[in-house]
Amino acid sequence: MKQKFKAALLLGALLGVGLNAPLLAATSKKETEQAKKSQAAAKPAVKSAAKSAPTKKVAAAPAQKSAKLPAAKSGKSVQASSQTAKKPVRRVSMADIDPSRLALYSSSALVIDQSTGQAVLEKHPDTVVPIASISKLMTAMVVLDAKLDLHEVIAIGEDDVDGLKGTRSRLPVGTTMTRETAMLLALMSSENRAAHSLGRHYPGGMPAFVQAMNRKAQALGMVNSRFEEPTGLSSNNVSTAHDLARMVSAAARYPEIRGFSTTAEARVELNGRPTDFHNTNALVRSDNWEIGVSKTGYISEAGRCLVMQARVADKPVVIVLLDSVGKMTRVGDANRIKRWMESASLVSERRPV
Repeated sequence: MKQKFKAALLLGALLGVGLNAPLLAATSKKETEQAKKSQAAAKPAVKSAAKSAPTKKVAAAPAQKSAKLPAAKSGKSVQASSQTAKKPVRRVSMADIDPSRLALYSSSALVIDQSTGQAVLEKHPDTVVPIASISKLMTAMVVLDAKLDLHEVIAIGEDDVDGLKGTRSRLPVGTTMTRETAMLLALMSSENRAAHSLGRHYPGGMPAFVQAMNRKAQALGMVNSRFEEPTGLSSNNVSTAHDLARMVSAAARYPEIRGFSTTAEARVELNGRPTDFHNTNALVRSDNWEIGVSKTGYISEAGRCLVMQARVADKPVVIVLLDSVGKMTRVGDANRIKRWMESASLVSERRPV
């Protein structure tokens, strides 16, 4: 009996396994197919994500960075940015700028605003120093004040040769020219023989001419100035920046001086031969400058000198630069002054009323 019962159990177990095997196999197969389908569907998605990953990262970077910031910090940052944008800009005028911080390499310097008569810039303006060929502006004024015939022909003589410094000249002894041409060459090219000849052909000769120069200086209020001869070769021709500013302002009232001193170049016929002369001040050839009167000067005792009447930052000014170190330093100082004044003027114009 027991053996029959065991046999029946064994038979039932075998039948159960046989019946469930197909079902388990089908289920396993179905799950395998679903897994394959899922993997197949997942591969394009991963590939697509990989292709678009760089774009997403760039686009999302700012948002992620912003999201990481705490709210309080983010708000503070925005507020600070707003304050920076609204921060008032300091307005500066020429009066606010310390001229001593302007790097000038001339021993004496002075800038006068002619519209107000006030000094815009000063550097040792009352130091008495040799002025070299700046003297020729006074020479021209004395000749013009005497109302001498500018078309009268005068000659270069032995007395006009520089025996003091031994400087050269392009005007040989015996060269003839009109008084007007001599004045042009003296002012434009700083020809010493031409300037000396103007004084020598003055009524009463050289002594009378030098006296007239000093009388003119006193009349202009140039109390610290003295002239010994018309060329400036003598170191005894002395003045101050303040006195020279007076002289330049006076010279600017003579049309001939304005025209001759700012002529860039001229071809002059001397003894039947055309000769080219150029202005000793390179700034008269610059489109950046509007110059009314110009004169350079140099002897070893005076250094490099430059005086001008010009329009800078829409203001008529007189610029005096004495004893500059280096051949181009006076020009450099003039340009630095010009940029300084223009910068200050632009800022001043932006100042709210």
